Amino acid sequence: MTTKKLFATPATAISLAALFFALGGSAFAIGERVHATLAPQKRCATGAVRGIAAVTGNPREGIANIPGTFTSAPVLFSRRFNCTGKGVQVRRAGLGVYEVRFPGIATPTILASSGAPQMSAEVLPDGVIRVSLHALGIRDNEDRPFTVVVV
Repeated sequence: MTTKKLFATPATAISLAALFFALGGSAFAIGERVHATLAPQKRCATGAVRGIAAVTGNPREGIANIPGTFTSAPVLFSRRFNCTGKGVQVRRAGLGVYEVRFPGIATPTILASSGAPQMSAEVLPDGVIRVSLHALGIRDNEDRPFTVVVV
């Protein structure tokens, strides 16, 4: 009975060494970059996420029952954040039309998203963000949850 001995071929040894140095070098480079660029950022700095409003409405009543006056009731949001520490506010301005404001943030740049087939979002002169959710018809609006992110 003969036993086989496993030997690494020169090609295998070179491949393993190259893999070791490639992975080690990448990890070193990433580590150095992370330590060099991750400095604490001011909460309301330009380019930072300065506010988030995920408006869902009261789970028992639905989003259509958001009042017509601004409110910051926590039950109306699945997530909310304002870098100034002030409350995020929302109101229903009409069928499928909502307004959100982030007190203390004067000129927001926004990103908005919804499950509605079409939507539009605009910043009004007073800093209020108007979100309109549209159904498939040209002028038909509908009430659906939506998210606004302020940067």
